[in-house]
Amino acid sequence: MNAHIEQRSAHGEMSSQVFHEIAAIAHRKAGLVISESKKAMVKSRITRRLRVLSLPNYEEYLSLVNSAEGTAEMQHFISALTTNVSHFFREGHHFDLLKNTILPPLLKKAATGGRVRIWSAGCSNGQEPYSIAMTLLGMNPKAFEKDIRILATDIDPEVISHARAGIYQKSMATGLEPEHVSKYFDTVNHDGELCHSVKEPLRKLVSFRQLNLHDKWPMNGKFDVIFCRNVVIYFDEPTQAVLYKNFSDAVAKGGWLLLGHSERITENVANVFETVGVTAYRPTGSTQNEKMLTPSALLAKGA
Repeated sequence: MNAHIEQRSAHGEMSSQVFHEIAAIAHRKAGLVISESKKAMVKSRITRRLRVLSLPNYEEYLSLVNSAEGTAEMQHFISALTTNVSHFFREGHHFDLLKNTILPPLLKKAATGGRVRIWSAGCSNGQEPYSIAMTLLGMNPKAFEKDIRILATDIDPEVISHARAGIYQKSMATGLEPEHVSKYFDTVNHDGELCHSVKEPLRKLVSFRQLNLHDKWPMNGKFDVIFCRNVVIYFDEPTQAVLYKNFSDAVAKGGWLLLGHSERITENVANVFETVGVTAYRPTGSTQNEKMLTPSALLAKGA
Protein backbone atom coordinates (compact mmCIF):
# COMPACT_ATOMS: atom_id res chain seq x y z
CA MET A 1 0.00 0.00 0.00
CA ASN A 2 1.50 3.36 -0.99
CA ALA A 3 1.72 6.43 1.28
CA HIS A 4 -1.13 8.22 -0.50
CA ILE A 5 -3.58 5.39 0.16
CA GLU A 6 -2.37 5.04 3.77
CA GLN A 7 -2.99 8.76 4.35
CA ARG A 8 -6.43 8.56 2.75
CA SER A 9 -7.43 5.60 4.91
CA ALA A 10 -6.12 7.26 8.09
CA HIS A 11 -8.84 9.93 7.95
CA GLY A 12 -11.49 7.30 8.68
CA GLU A 13 -15.23 7.70 8.44
CA MET A 14 -16.92 11.04 8.85
CA SER A 15 -19.19 10.85 11.89
CA SER A 16 -22.68 12.34 11.88
CA GLN A 17 -21.54 14.82 14.51
CA VAL A 18 -18.68 16.05 12.30
CA PHE A 19 -20.96 16.23 9.24
CA HIS A 20 -23.59 18.26 11.09
CA GLU A 21 -20.95 20.64 12.43
CA ILE A 22 -19.62 21.15 8.90
CA ALA A 23 -23.16 21.77 7.65
CA ALA A 24 -23.81 24.22 10.51
CA ILE A 25 -20.67 26.22 9.72
CA ALA A 26 -21.56 26.32 6.02
CA HIS A 27 -25.03 27.62 6.87
CA ARG A 28 -23.78 30.16 9.39
CA LYS A 29 -21.00 31.55 7.20
CA ALA A 30 -22.53 31.31 3.72
CA GLY A 31 -26.22 30.46 4.10
CA LEU A 32 -25.67 27.07 2.48
CA VAL A 33 -28.08 24.23 3.22
CA ILE A 34 -26.34 20.83 3.02
CA SER A 35 -28.58 17.80 3.46
CA GLU A 36 -27.53 14.41 4.83
CA SER A 37 -27.71 13.05 1.28
CA LYS A 38 -24.62 15.17 0.47
CA LYS A 39 -22.48 13.52 3.14
CA ALA A 40 -20.35 11.54 0.66
CA MET A 41 -19.68 14.70 -1.35
CA VAL A 42 -18.80 16.65 1.79
CA LYS A 43 -16.45 13.90 2.98
CA SER A 44 -14.68 13.74 -0.38
CA ARG A 45 -14.13 17.49 -0.61
CA ILE A 46 -13.11 18.07 3.00
CA THR A 47 -10.75 15.08 2.86
CA ARG A 48 -8.86 16.89 0.08
CA ARG A 49 -8.33 19.82 2.43
CA LEU A 50 -7.01 17.46 5.12
CA ARG A 51 -4.46 16.12 2.65
CA VAL A 52 -3.37 19.62 1.59
CA LEU A 53 -2.91 20.64 5.23
CA SER A 54 -1.49 17.27 6.36
CA LEU A 55 -4.09 16.98 9.11
CA PRO A 56 -4.87 13.53 10.53
CA ASN A 57 -8.64 13.81 11.06
CA TYR A 58 -11.78 15.90 10.59
CA GLU A 59 -11.85 17.02 14.22
CA GLU A 60 -8.50 18.79 13.91
CA TYR A 61 -9.65 20.37 10.68
CA LEU A 62 -12.79 21.73 12.35
CA SER A 63 -10.66 23.08 15.20
CA LEU A 64 -8.58 24.97 12.65
CA VAL A 65 -11.60 26.34 10.77
CA ASN A 66 -13.17 27.53 14.02
CA SER A 67 -10.00 29.20 15.27
CA ALA A 68 -8.66 32.71 14.76
CA GLU A 69 -5.83 31.17 12.73
CA GLY A 70 -8.36 29.52 10.39
CA THR A 71 -9.63 32.66 8.65
CA ALA A 72 -7.82 31.88 5.39
CA GLU A 73 -8.86 28.23 5.54
CA MET A 74 -12.50 29.26 5.94
CA GLN A 75 -12.41 30.53 2.35
CA HIS A 76 -11.11 27.16 1.16
CA PHE A 77 -13.77 25.45 3.29
CA ILE A 78 -16.61 27.37 1.62
CA SER A 79 -15.01 26.92 -1.81
CA ALA A 80 -14.85 23.17 -1.26
CA LEU A 81 -18.56 22.98 -0.49
CA THR A 82 -19.86 25.11 -3.35
CA THR A 83 -20.41 23.89 -6.89
CA ASN A 84 -19.16 26.07 -9.75
CA VAL A 85 -20.77 24.82 -12.95
CA SER A 86 -21.63 27.23 -15.73
CA HIS A 87 -21.38 27.87 -19.43
CA PHE A 88 -21.72 30.83 -21.75
CA PHE A 89 -25.26 32.09 -22.49
CA ARG A 90 -26.75 29.62 -20.01
CA GLU A 91 -30.57 29.75 -19.96
CA GLY A 92 -30.72 31.54 -23.28
CA HIS A 93 -34.22 32.97 -22.77
CA HIS A 94 -32.74 35.48 -20.33
CA PHE A 95 -30.27 36.69 -22.93
CA ASP A 96 -33.08 37.03 -25.46
CA LEU A 97 -34.98 39.07 -22.88
CA LEU A 98 -31.86 41.11 -22.19
CA LYS A 99 -31.35 41.88 -25.88
CA ASN A 100 -34.95 42.44 -26.93
CA THR A 101 -36.50 44.11 -23.89
CA ILE A 102 -34.13 45.10 -21.09
CA LEU A 103 -31.11 46.64 -22.79
CA PRO A 104 -32.64 48.91 -25.50
CA PRO A 105 -33.90 51.56 -23.03
CA LEU A 106 -30.76 51.20 -20.91
CA LEU A 107 -28.53 51.79 -23.93
CA LYS A 108 -30.60 54.87 -24.81
CA LYS A 109 -30.04 56.14 -21.28
CA ALA A 110 -26.30 55.49 -21.56
CA ALA A 111 -26.17 57.27 -24.94
CA THR A 112 -27.30 60.49 -23.23
CA GLY A 113 -24.78 60.17 -20.41
CA GLY A 114 -26.85 58.00 -18.08
CA ARG A 115 -25.43 55.43 -15.69
CA VAL A 116 -26.14 51.70 -16.25
CA ARG A 117 -25.16 49.03 -13.74
CA ILE A 118 -25.63 45.27 -14.03
CA TRP A 119 -24.79 42.76 -11.31
CA SER A 120 -23.94 39.10 -11.89
CA ALA A 121 -24.30 37.69 -8.36
CA GLY A 122 -22.77 34.23 -8.06
CA CYS A 123 -20.80 34.60 -11.29
CA SER A 124 -18.79 31.38 -10.89
CA ASN A 125 -15.97 31.20 -13.46
CA GLY A 126 -17.15 34.31 -15.31
CA GLN A 127 -19.14 32.90 -18.20
CA GLU A 128 -22.31 34.76 -17.17
CA PRO A 129 -20.90 38.31 -16.90
CA TYR A 130 -18.88 37.88 -20.08
CA SER A 131 -22.06 36.66 -21.84
CA ILE A 132 -23.82 39.82 -20.64
CA ALA A 133 -20.90 41.89 -21.93
CA MET A 134 -21.03 40.16 -25.33
CA THR A 135 -24.74 40.89 -25.55
CA LEU A 136 -24.05 44.56 -24.80
CA LEU A 137 -21.25 44.81 -27.35
CA GLY A 138 -23.37 43.03 -29.94
CA MET A 139 -25.89 45.85 -29.61
CA ASN A 140 -23.34 48.66 -29.24
CA PRO A 141 -19.68 47.84 -30.01
CA LYS A 142 -18.64 50.99 -28.13
CA ALA A 143 -20.64 50.18 -24.99
CA PHE A 144 -17.44 50.05 -22.93
CA GLU A 145 -16.94 53.77 -23.66
CA LYS A 146 -20.25 54.64 -21.95
CA ASP A 147 -21.01 54.65 -18.23
CA ILE A 148 -21.99 50.99 -18.36
CA ARG A 149 -20.43 48.50 -15.98
CA ILE A 150 -21.03 44.90 -14.96
CA LEU A 151 -20.18 43.88 -11.40
CA ALA A 152 -19.48 40.15 -11.11
CA THR A 153 -19.25 38.62 -7.64
CA ASP A 154 -18.82 35.18 -6.11
CA ILE A 155 -18.07 33.82 -2.66
CA ASP A 156 -15.23 31.66 -4.00
CA PRO A 157 -11.93 33.56 -4.44
CA GLU A 158 -10.54 30.81 -6.67
CA VAL A 159 -13.28 31.14 -9.30
CA ILE A 160 -13.05 34.94 -9.09
CA SER A 161 -9.33 34.66 -9.88
CA HIS A 162 -10.12 32.39 -12.84
CA ALA A 163 -12.87 34.69 -14.11
CA ARG A 164 -10.65 37.76 -13.85
CA ALA A 165 -7.93 35.98 -15.86
CA GLY A 166 -10.55 35.31 -18.56
CA ILE A 167 -8.87 32.24 -20.04
CA TYR A 168 -11.13 29.30 -20.91
CA GLN A 169 -10.25 25.80 -21.94
CA LYS A 170 -12.41 24.21 -24.62
CA SER A 171 -14.32 22.25 -21.96
CA MET A 172 -15.34 25.55 -20.30
CA ALA A 173 -16.34 27.31 -23.52
CA THR A 174 -19.68 25.56 -24.01
CA GLY A 175 -22.31 27.93 -25.39
CA LEU A 176 -19.95 30.06 -27.48
CA GLU A 177 -20.74 30.35 -31.18
CA PRO A 178 -17.90 30.70 -33.73
CA GLU A 179 -18.74 34.41 -34.19
CA HIS A 180 -18.39 34.97 -30.44
CA VAL A 181 -14.97 33.36 -30.46
CA SER A 182 -13.73 35.37 -33.45
CA LYS A 183 -15.03 38.73 -32.18
CA TYR A 184 -14.42 38.56 -28.44
CA PHE A 185 -11.60 36.08 -27.78
CA ASP A 186 -7.95 35.56 -28.66
CA THR A 187 -6.45 32.09 -28.97
CA VAL A 188 -3.62 31.58 -26.48
CA ASN A 189 -1.42 28.72 -25.39
CA HIS A 190 -2.11 28.16 -21.71
CA ASP A 191 -0.25 25.35 -19.95
CA GLY A 192 0.26 23.61 -23.28
CA GLU A 193 -3.40 23.83 -24.33
CA LEU A 194 -5.01 26.19 -26.83
CA CYS A 195 -7.57 28.29 -24.94
CA HIS A 196 -9.89 31.25 -25.47
CA SER A 197 -8.72 34.48 -23.84
CA VAL A 198 -11.17 37.35 -23.33
CA LYS A 199 -10.40 40.44 -25.42
CA GLU A 200 -10.02 43.91 -23.92
CA PRO A 201 -13.49 45.35 -24.76
CA LEU A 202 -15.11 42.64 -22.62
CA ARG A 203 -12.61 43.15 -19.81
CA LYS A 204 -13.37 46.88 -19.73
CA LEU A 205 -17.04 46.21 -19.04
CA VAL A 206 -16.65 43.70 -16.18
CA SER A 207 -15.25 44.09 -12.67
CA PHE A 208 -14.82 41.00 -10.47
CA ARG A 209 -15.07 41.04 -6.69
CA GLN A 210 -15.29 38.38 -4.00
CA LEU A 211 -18.55 38.73 -2.07
CA ASN A 212 -20.46 36.54 0.34
CA LEU A 213 -24.17 37.25 -0.26
CA HIS A 214 -24.71 36.26 3.37
CA ASP A 215 -22.65 39.27 4.56
CA LYS A 216 -23.36 43.01 4.45
CA TRP A 217 -23.04 44.29 0.89
CA PRO A 218 -20.58 47.15 0.35
CA MET A 219 -22.24 48.52 -2.82
CA ASN A 220 -24.12 51.80 -2.47
CA GLY A 221 -25.60 52.43 -5.92
CA LYS A 222 -28.64 50.73 -7.42
CA PHE A 223 -28.52 48.10 -10.17
CA ASP A 224 -30.63 48.21 -13.33
CA VAL A 225 -30.37 44.43 -13.75
CA ILE A 226 -29.44 41.74 -11.23
CA PHE A 227 -28.64 38.21 -12.38
CA CYS A 228 -28.71 35.74 -9.48
CA ARG A 229 -29.25 32.40 -11.15
CA ASN A 230 -28.86 28.95 -9.63
CA VAL A 231 -27.58 30.43 -6.38
CA VAL A 232 -30.52 30.78 -3.97
CA ILE A 233 -31.43 27.15 -4.57
CA TYR A 234 -28.65 26.33 -2.07
CA PHE A 235 -30.28 28.45 0.68
CA ASP A 236 -33.17 27.68 3.00
CA GLU A 237 -36.38 29.71 2.72
CA PRO A 238 -35.65 32.22 5.53
CA THR A 239 -32.24 32.97 3.99
CA GLN A 240 -33.84 33.28 0.55
CA ALA A 241 -36.39 35.73 1.93
CA VAL A 242 -33.64 37.94 3.38
CA LEU A 243 -31.73 37.78 0.10
CA TYR A 244 -34.77 38.74 -1.99
CA LYS A 245 -35.49 41.67 0.34
CA ASN A 246 -31.87 42.81 -0.06
CA PHE A 247 -32.21 42.50 -3.83
CA SER A 248 -35.36 44.63 -3.73
CA ASP A 249 -33.33 47.32 -1.95
CA ALA A 250 -30.45 47.03 -4.44
CA VAL A 251 -32.42 47.07 -7.69
CA ALA A 252 -33.24 50.40 -9.33
CA LYS A 253 -36.81 51.57 -9.80
CA GLY A 254 -38.05 49.76 -12.88
CA GLY A 255 -35.08 47.36 -12.73
CA TRP A 256 -34.95 43.62 -13.25
CA LEU A 257 -34.12 40.50 -11.22
CA LEU A 258 -33.39 37.30 -13.14
CA LEU A 259 -33.34 33.95 -11.30
CA GLY A 260 -32.37 30.41 -12.29
CA HIS A 261 -34.81 28.03 -14.00
CA SER A 262 -35.70 26.16 -10.79
CA GLU A 263 -35.91 29.22 -8.53
CA ARG A 264 -38.95 31.27 -7.61
CA ILE A 265 -39.63 34.28 -5.39
CA THR A 266 -40.81 33.00 -2.01
CA GLU A 267 -44.38 33.74 -0.90
CA ASN A 268 -43.40 35.94 2.02
CA VAL A 269 -41.73 38.46 -0.33
CA ALA A 270 -44.08 38.02 -3.28
CA ASN A 271 -45.40 41.54 -2.66
CA VAL A 272 -41.92 43.00 -3.29
CA PHE A 273 -41.51 41.69 -6.86
CA GLU A 274 -43.92 40.98 -9.69
CA THR A 275 -43.44 38.31 -12.34
CA VAL A 276 -42.84 39.65 -15.85
CA GLY A 277 -41.56 36.53 -17.62
CA VAL A 278 -39.95 33.16 -17.12
CA THR A 279 -38.00 33.57 -13.84
CA ALA A 280 -37.89 37.30 -14.56
CA TYR A 281 -39.07 39.80 -11.94
CA ARG A 282 -39.37 43.55 -11.45
CA PRO A 283 -40.05 45.55 -8.29
CA THR A 284 -43.77 45.79 -7.63
CA GLY A 285 -45.22 48.81 -9.41
CA SER A 286 -42.50 48.97 -12.07
CA THR A 287 -44.96 48.27 -14.87
CA GLN A 288 -47.79 50.53 -13.74
CA ASN A 289 -46.92 53.11 -16.37
CA GLU A 290 -45.88 50.52 -18.95
CA LYS A 291 -47.68 47.94 -20.98
CA MET A 292 -47.51 44.86 -18.77
CA LEU A 293 -44.94 42.40 -20.10
CA THR A 294 -46.80 39.13 -19.61
CA PRO A 295 -45.00 35.84 -20.29
CA SER A 296 -46.89 35.53 -23.60
CA ALA A 297 -45.88 39.05 -24.58
CA LEU A 298 -42.28 38.29 -23.75
CA LEU A 299 -42.40 35.12 -25.81
CA ALA A 300 -43.81 37.11 -28.71
CA LYS A 301 -40.75 39.36 -28.41
CA GLY A 302 -38.52 36.28 -28.63
CA ALA A 303 -37.75 35.90 -24.93
